[in-house]
Parts: sequence; C-alpha cells; structure tokens
Amino acid sequence: MSSNRRIVIAGTGSGVGKTTLTIGLMSALKKQGLTVQGFKCGPDYIDPSYHTAVTNRPSRNLDSWMLSQDSVLDIFAHGSQGADISIIEGVMGFFDGKNPKTNEGSTAEISMITESPVLLVVNCASMARSAAAIVKGFQLLAEGPNIVGVIANKVGSEGHFQLVKAAIEQECQVLVIGYLKRELDIEIPERHLGLIPSIERGELDPFFDKLGELILETIDIDKLLELSKAEPLTRKESSSLFERKRKPLVTIAVAKDAAFNFYYPENLEILEAHGAEIVYFSPLADEPLPEKVDGLYIGGGFPEEFARDLAKNTKSKSSIKVAIENGLPTLAECGGFMYLTEAIETTEKTKHEMVGVIPGYVQMQSKLAALGYREITGQNNNYLLGKQIAKGHEFHYSSFQSAIEDIPYAYETKGMRGAKKEGYVTHNLVAGYTHFHFASCLDMVEKWIEKCLENTAN
Repeated sequence: MSSNRRIVIAGTGSGVGKTTLTIGLMSALKKQGLTVQGFKCGPDYIDPSYHTAVTNRPSRNLDSWMLSQDSVLDIFAHGSQGADISIIEGVMGFFDGKNPKTNEGSTAEISMITESPVLLVVNCASMARSAAAIVKGFQLLAEGPNIVGVIANKVGSEGHFQLVKAAIEQECQVLVIGYLKRELDIEIPERHLGLIPSIERGELDPFFDKLGELILETIDIDKLLELSKAEPLTRKESSSLFERKRKPLVTIAVAKDAAFNFYYPENLEILEAHGAEIVYFSPLADEPLPEKVDGLYIGGGFPEEFARDLAKNTKSKSSIKVAIENGLPTLAECGGFMYLTEAIETTEKTKHEMVGVIPGYVQMQSKLAALGYREITGQNNNYLLGKQIAKGHEFHYSSFQSAIEDIPYAYETKGMRGAKKEGYVTHNLVAGYTHFHFASCLDMVEKWIEKCLENTAN
C-alpha cells in the first residue's frame, strides 16, 4: 500500500472548525507544490465536494460502520495513489460515532484503522490553561489513537495562542503547531442546498485561496509534514474492490448535474469493475436518457432546489418514464427517488410535476425528516437485495405521500429508532430515500448487472 504521508484532522466536537482548517491546509499544501488527497470520515457528501474543489482530486469517504476495515484500507490506498500527502477530515467529535460506548464508526476508529497520526482541533476561545485539560482528556480516553499535535482555533491574539501553546505542550507533551484567530472573516459558507453548484462554478475559489494564505501565516506546515510521516500500511486481502473483474458487459446511464450529484466515487468504480460502462447525462439540462443503455442510476442531490426547471424538462422526463416502464433496471436514491414521483411540493406548497413513475408525491418540510445509518434488506421481490444486508444512510427534509394503501416498499431499514419500510418497487425500478455504499454488499452490484443483461436479452 501507499507509504505517503497521512494525517487526520480531528475535532473536540462538531462546529470546532475541522472543515475550515482541513480545506485551508489542503490549499496551503497545494501552494507548496504538493499533490494532496482528501478523505472524509463518515457518509457525508458535502465536505468531500470542498476537498475535491481544492485538491482537484476526487475526495473519498472512509466509513468504518458501513464498510469492513479491509474495504476502508482499500479505498484509502486507491485514493492515495500519486498523492504526496493524504488529509483525512474527521466527523463530529473525535470519539463520536455509532455507539456512545465504543469507538465504532468514529474518527478515532478511522485513525486507528489507517494508522494515521492525528491533529486535534481545539476551540480555545475564552480559555488558556483549560485547553490543556481538554487535550489531556482526549489523550487518556483511549490508547489506540495517536494524537501527535494540536491546532488552536478561535484564539484572540498571538499572545493568547502562546498561553494556550505553553499549557498544552507542558501538560500533554504534544506540539501545538499553529492557530487561527477568531475574528478572522473566514467562516466556511453555510452548507446551503445550492452549495455544490456554487463550488462547481468556482465561486468559492477566492475563499479557498484566502484560507490557504492565512494558514501559511499562522500554522507551521513544515511541522505538519514532519508529524504526518507514518509507516506503510498493509492489507490482509490481496484483491481490491477496484480490480476489473470482467470487460464491460452493460452500459449504465448515470444522472449527474447540479440537481443529482451525491455519488460515492467508489460506487461508480465498483460498477465499472463488475462490468458496467458508465455514461452520464443531465436531467437538469433536459438531456434525454442516452440511447442503448442497459440500466439507469439516479443518485441523490437537491432536486427540490431545481424543481421548477426539472418540471419543465419534458424531454428528459418522458424518456426516463418510458424506459423505466419498459423495464429498464433502475436504482434511484433519495433525490432520484423524489424525481421519479408525480411531483415535488415545496415548503411554499407549490407543486412541480416530476417523472411520475411512482404514484405519490414528495412534500418538502423545514425540519429534518430522517438522519442516520441504515441496515437495508429487500422487500417485494426487490431484485437488488434479497436477504442480504446492505448498509447506507438517510438524510432528507421531505416525506413521501401516497394514496396507495398497500405500497410495494423497496426496503426494510433498521436504524437507531428501530425498523421501518420505505421506498418503492415497480417494473425493474428500485427506489427509496436510502443512500447505499456498494462496498457494503457487492452482491447487489452483481444482481444489477445480471438484471441489465437479462433485460437486454429480452
């Protein structure tokens, strides 16, 4: 495996400044002429889009709950190829994950799986010596993680930083390699629903550049590079998720644009490894489904933000509807599921007509409707999933409304609040709110390829 430098940017809690510091460090390292690879702990799609914009390399998720340790290492090795340093951004607080009693699914667990040094980001506003107590607590809670340094965030001045640095280095025996001031106007833009399109248009490039310059002024990049040195990693299994198993057998169309862009890079690469050729098209640009495709994948995103335009794009909608009703094997996740219903109703109670393959409509709401990891099994002759368990997550602000009494649900999902049935199965369409990680259940990829071949043969 890769012996590149690697380091985890962890936080004492959510909102401490991990993402701001992570993308700032990536920008600073790029200014130093280094090739940087980004990773994000957990299932989040938004933060990796920042990483990708800054590094010009696809950022990847490392999730120790959805995936096996070997798959995590495989993804890490695959993503790190050709990079000088890998930066792994943590999620929530360092020890926060699936289980409050263990490190399961936490940044700490990812740091141990990847044997990566850790930089702890501490919000030092309104404290000095007390910052050392916080760092000491993180050091003592578990033996496995390797906290090698600290970054002080939101300090009041250079003098304040020196107080914090002296206390932490004396009491915790780790280096404090720099700081950011609290009054700097560098808060990361709100993760609003139109964020990814603005990133893709380059609107945040000046912000990334400014952040990199500020990092170079107050954080010791040479010290970070020194601390990031780690031993080469090894994997138990020799085969990789990304090794091509066969030549392309089928062509799968993937909807990808500002409305539909939540895809794990690995999912698409795993499809290719198992015999799929990927072709992209844009429903938002009213592009029809590409000709002679054997399958269709419509991922998540923010179709509600573009509902008016999507409703007008009849060429794309009609081509998708006809294909699905003719049996095209299709997987639709979250935003894709919403798009295939009869309509999306906004929070202003305005309905916009969608594809109409799924009877019912989606109702947007201001409060979060679902959030969390899911164990997923199939329902109603779901050809992708039988008794096998796949893993994924839900995150949405809408609910599905249907007049049908006996809904042909696609899945049964289990999460923190118990089990529920969700989604919809019709023709060869499998759709629902759940986002999958294909590496959690490679069998569903094989079944999708088989169904594509079977449908084409008929």
